[in-house]
Amino acid sequence: MHIRIYLILILGLTFVSCNEESKVEKEIANIEADFVLERFDLAELNAKPSDLPKLKKAYPFLFSKHTPDSIWINRLEDTLQNEILQEVNKTFQDFKRTKEELVSMFQHIKYYDKVFTVPRVVTLTNYVQYRDKVIVTDTIALVALDNYLGQDHRFYVDGGIPEYLAENFNKEQIVVNLAEAYAKKYVSQSNRKTFLDEMIYFGKLLYFKDVIIPFKTDAERIGYTEEKIKWAEANESQIWSYFIEKELLFSTDNKLPNRFIADAPFSKFYLELDNDSPGRLGQYIGWQIVKAYADKSNEDLMTILQKEPEEIFNNAKFKPKK
Repeated sequence: MHIRIYLILILGLTFVSCNEESKVEKEIANIEADFVLERFDLAELNAKPSDLPKLKKAYPFLFSKHTPDSIWINRLEDTLQNEILQEVNKTFQDFKRTKEELVSMFQHIKYYDKVFTVPRVVTLTNYVQYRDKVIVTDTIALVALDNYLGQDHRFYVDGGIPEYLAENFNKEQIVVNLAEAYAKKYVSQSNRKTFLDEMIYFGKLLYFKDVIIPFKTDAERIGYTEEKIKWAEANESQIWSYFIEKELLFSTDNKLPNRFIADAPFSKFYLELDNDSPGRLGQYIGWQIVKAYADKSNEDLMTILQKEPEEIFNNAKFKPKK
């Protein structure tokens, strides 16, 4: 009898929670967040040197006063740049789905940040400088489309870009990368000294993506394949046990971020399982801790992003999946 009552209570609470989430999503869907996608890459593809004054007037923020016109003229006439623009144009003939995702992301940000204004969204190319795929300010969002041509594109294969990085060089990751760029503007954390601090920091970035781009899968939000996210979920308890047994949480060893936080083909436990593991498992565990804290505290998104890591850790009472 007691078990039956307990199950009824759990089901009831789940039903109420789902109804609340559905209500919030309906409110969000009614928020105005449309924008005109500005294709600087297409304008550049079709431009001649004589069009440079027109481009500078339309996109003044892309033209530094310290860069002479001759540099831009050379770029417009550069065969490699023209090849990049042609490839981008082939891949991004249809931008409909990506734009829908961006509108939804902006709607969600506006719901949680009432003073947020939808930026100018401008697409361009940057010679595959993949560490700068996206740049966001209070008024502008720049997306370098030559970083999203598909993981097997010859630019990446011939360019020697590691496979573990290139697997996220696809158009489905545009909104994910933009969401992370915005997360970094909202996350506040005075401490980033210990391994736990770093895990919680990146856990906050991922939790922001949970809330702001809920239409993406967990795998997409962290940039894993489905196989990698399943490995992390299946081995969550063992990963956590390793961190505890090796007393890593409060360690300030500067090698730990490279082993478990930074982009890498695998995480470095120095065990046989290393080659099977995905990289960035410290981020994954930090994400689970922040989610556990959010579930227990019921605090709003922006409050959670401001919390210090020890407060999140102490109150999350995190228990890994078995």
